[in-house]
Amino acid sequence: MTTMTRNVAVLGATGKLGSALSRAIQADPALNLTRVARRAPENQEGSRFLSADVGDIDALEHVLTGQHAVICAIPGSDLPRIAENLVTVMDRLGIKRLIFTGAVGIYNEISAPDGIRHNVAHEPKQVPNRDAVGIVEASDLDYTILRPGFLRDGDADDVVLTPKGAPVARYHTTIPSVVGFVMNLLKDETTHLHESIAITRK
Repeated sequence: MTTMTRNVAVLGATGKLGSALSRAIQADPALNLTRVARRAPENQEGSRFLSADVGDIDALEHVLTGQHAVICAIPGSDLPRIAENLVTVMDRLGIKRLIFTGAVGIYNEISAPDGIRHNVAHEPKQVPNRDAVGIVEASDLDYTILRPGFLRDGDADDVVLTPKGAPVARYHTTIPSVVGFVMNLLKDETTHLHESIAITRK
């Protein structure tokens, strides 16, 4: 029995998280990776790489054509515009599966006394994350929103998953824990649909 190879695009593929996700996806023979970033790295061996400004809706449509799933690992103040473009283009192309990275604190859910300052009520830099996630949540896509904290090296099993509406005690996250969770989402696309999940250290 032949299993169809699925095309997965990683937006923000040269960032800290995007690079780690790209390496894991590239190593999976069931997945065909397209890395997308504003600037191409010098070493592009092993996978398809497209340079694009995904804030430009036409450029985004070009890089997403033919994809089955999209992972957005782009931080920054332009994230709401990118989210709007993603919803528009994915609807246009008939792509349903989106894994979208926001940040813990966008719902004022961090409960640790030393972490409250990272909640959106106290941290203006969280506003684009909150607004972008709201755009995705209002869409008809098969989305999963990830809300990691500050990214660190560490172990894949050093992880706590917390649903939207529940308090979160920590605000740091290991990169391997996010990668492992995303790979599980790609293997079983029926899990965690239309959910917003904080992913933090124990």
